[in-house]
Amino acid sequence: MRSTASVLHLDLDAFFASVEQRDKPSLRGRPVIVGGIGQRGVVSTCSYEARVHGVRSAMRMAEARARCPHAAFLSGRFDAYREASTLVMRRLREESPLVEPLSLDEAYVDLAAGSDDDLSPDAVLERVETLRRDITEITEGLTASVGVASSKLMAKIGSELRKPDGMFVVAPGTELALLEPMQVRAIPGVGPATAERLRRIGVGTVGELRERDEDELVRLLGSASGRSLARLARADDDRPVVAEREAKSISVEDTFPDDVTDRARLEGVVDTMARRVGGRLRSAGLSGRTVTLKIRYHDFETHTRSTTLAGPTDSPTLLAASAQGLLAATDLSGGLRLVGVGVSGLADWVQDDLFAEPEPDPDAGSTDEPSTGPEPVAEPAPRSPDPGPVWSPGADVHHRHHGDGWVWGAGLGRVTVRFETRLTGPGPVHTFAAGDDALTPGHTGPTRPRRPDELTAPSAAERSSDEGLGAGR
Repeated sequence: MRSTASVLHLDLDAFFASVEQRDKPSLRGRPVIVGGIGQRGVVSTCSYEARVHGVRSAMRMAEARARCPHAAFLSGRFDAYREASTLVMRRLREESPLVEPLSLDEAYVDLAAGSDDDLSPDAVLERVETLRRDITEITEGLTASVGVASSKLMAKIGSELRKPDGMFVVAPGTELALLEPMQVRAIPGVGPATAERLRRIGVGTVGELRERDEDELVRLLGSASGRSLARLARADDDRPVVAEREAKSISVEDTFPDDVTDRARLEGVVDTMARRVGGRLRSAGLSGRTVTLKIRYHDFETHTRSTTLAGPTDSPTLLAASAQGLLAATDLSGGLRLVGVGVSGLADWVQDDLFAEPEPDPDAGSTDEPSTGPEPVAEPAPRSPDPGPVWSPGADVHHRHHGDGWVWGAGLGRVTVRFETRLTGPGPVHTFAAGDDALTPGHTGPTRPRRPDELTAPSAAERSSDEGLGAGR
């Protein structure tokens, strides 16, 4: 164990939703829910305004709509999230060469490996405050919660204690006193099923857990989980911060707040994850050949299933179909507490036309039933005519006359756009025909307000109503 508080854990607050609120002034202070907007979609992230209504990550979107019907439901913009994440990770590497990203919005940093040798409490506090201010500045408004401690465990707990937009430094020697009154769910990895097992033997707090013999925990939870939990209850965590290495795979996984047995809900989660992985592959200019489904049961037993395709692909539809096929062969009795989708066997090329199905917009989501798996063909099937852009709620758009904005809603042959960017105030809403050739997909990134002389006045036929369909409705 370290003698100094020199392990930093940073977590960007409600990341996806916060990026959307930053870039869409009319959504600031409003409930925002990001995820799959189809019938089988699930919540990826929601703003704190939505969380007060009981909405949470991995919840079925139908339930989220019932709990918070007045929220803005958006399909997500991975490029915008990746752009913000890149800025944050670059700033973290200024603190230390040892930065261990856990996801786009979360990372550990080993402050002791940095150039600043002063790890006194006052110096660390000053560094963290400067870091948080810099992140808000370079991301144009995003906030981060930070914990600093002598271990990864305590640093992560510290960041959770001051969410959102706060910081907490766990002084060395105070770890046990801080942990003792906390509920066992405060320990990362302890979900509802494990907490319920512990409750049945009279364990509700970390202090009560610490009093239990390790052998008893092994009998209750299994060898790996029991021993790990016994160590963490004593704040015994010497895991090092490991700098990122060259990616050998790209994956997404999530731990559910409750064990999930609903196959339809899990299919929605897997579909969303596979399409997100496909988006990451395309953004990185990569493709992959092996699709892997990772599952963890309620008792922490973890398994992976894989399938290898005929050639490398970056197709979100093909990846989703492959992952769904793996899920179909999975026993869900007892429930799953974690699911993940990954692609390995990475290459920097794609075998075009190996599969015949035309490729939809990967960010548009899908409500169609997935196929059981890819069907290789000798020649590509004829592609149907281009149906034009798919207008997903939240997506960036540009109009020849009105400038930059985002899709507020679409349906019945119409698309409603709110014309605003992060550099403007709340903007006007206009509705157009879905096939209006003056409207094109936009781009991610800061956009300066357009001067009046840069916009072409619309013709009478092109003027539209200010009545909107509502974000995601």
